[in-house]
Amino acid sequence: MDFNAYQKALSSQLRGLECPFPDQEFTDRLARVRDGMVRDDFGALLLTDPSDIFYLTGYSTFEVSVHVALVVTQEDLLLQVPSIEMGPAMVTTRVGRVSGYRWEGIGEVLEPLVQALNDGVETVGIDAWHGSLRQGVLEGLKARMSGVRFLNNGGLVKRIRIVKSDAEIGFLRESARITAEGLQAAVAAVRPGITDNDIAAVGARALLEAGSEFMSMQPIVTTGRRSSVIHCNHKRTVVQEGEPVFLEFGSSWNRYTAPMMQTVVAGGRPSPEMEQVHDGCRRIVEALLATVRPGVSFDQAANEAEKALQPLSDKVFFSGVFGYTVGAQFPPSWVEGSGFIARGGNMEFRLGMVFHLPICLRIPGQWGIGCSETILVTENGAEPITDNPWTLG
Repeated sequence: MDFNAYQKALSSQLRGLECPFPDQEFTDRLARVRDGMVRDDFGALLLTDPSDIFYLTGYSTFEVSVHVALVVTQEDLLLQVPSIEMGPAMVTTRVGRVSGYRWEGIGEVLEPLVQALNDGVETVGIDAWHGSLRQGVLEGLKARMSGVRFLNNGGLVKRIRIVKSDAEIGFLRESARITAEGLQAAVAAVRPGITDNDIAAVGARALLEAGSEFMSMQPIVTTGRRSSVIHCNHKRTVVQEGEPVFLEFGSSWNRYTAPMMQTVVAGGRPSPEMEQVHDGCRRIVEALLATVRPGVSFDQAANEAEKALQPLSDKVFFSGVFGYTVGAQFPPSWVEGSGFIARGGNMEFRLGMVFHLPICLRIPGQWGIGCSETILVTENGAEPITDNPWTLG
């Protein structure tokens, strides 16, 4: 049985069985995207970001290193997947046209794409700034379609994704619940003499037992001096008495992730300096919670957060991003990329936006302390959907 026969067999048995949303949700999303295409003068979109493809079809897989594409026109959708991904395409989507190619034959992707894009299309919007668009595919299409312009789509789909539907918010709340269970288990395991791997293993088990799917990022656990280095993770390091242990977890529920950071001190006796930095984290988050509301700009919120950071600004390293959007994502990151709370951000908060506030303050070579919330923008302002205990003990 080749992959075409496999497609037919699965389609008759399991078509769309694990599609996470009803048809109407996808119909509404696609209508908004097509309206955006008209507004931005795109005859077609060639989407290759797995999360954008998921948003419009439900297509979900842990294998995101292969070429997958979704062609969107005003009349049609074409989902293109390799032979090894025909199963997920059948089970997680209801897309009418699914085109397969041999996994080992990447050159086969060009002709079906040319056929889908060559029907009177003059301008194709592409994911020019996303690593999922392979140069060979783009150059091959340009060589075969010399009369068509391929232009950056300007994040068209992400501008729509940034506002979450009620169903999406429900998934994010469920992720927040599971994230909390994982963190609670990990915190309970912290003690001098244990390794960061041991803590991560306890947390990961709790996340999976509580219902998380494969995560966009695995649990992050660092301790002592290593916690002062941004984006380190567990590496068989023994936790010492009095050291902060930094944890950042994000479970996945139907691919949606609501992350949270928490820091606890092994032995439960933080130093005055640790308390000071921890208080700084809370002060920044509280400034954001007080500022974020519909109509406020991202720059305004970042400005208020910077004021809260200022007493520690010469002492600690901070990334400069006070918040980023989260939603449906795939490895290697749960960052949606549709919006960042940072200085110069000219977007405004809108109802239904969801942000992780990744406030981690690091004293280089000593330690780092991070505490965060994932928040929903509501009519009344910012609502945390996570529940950080805000304690170092």
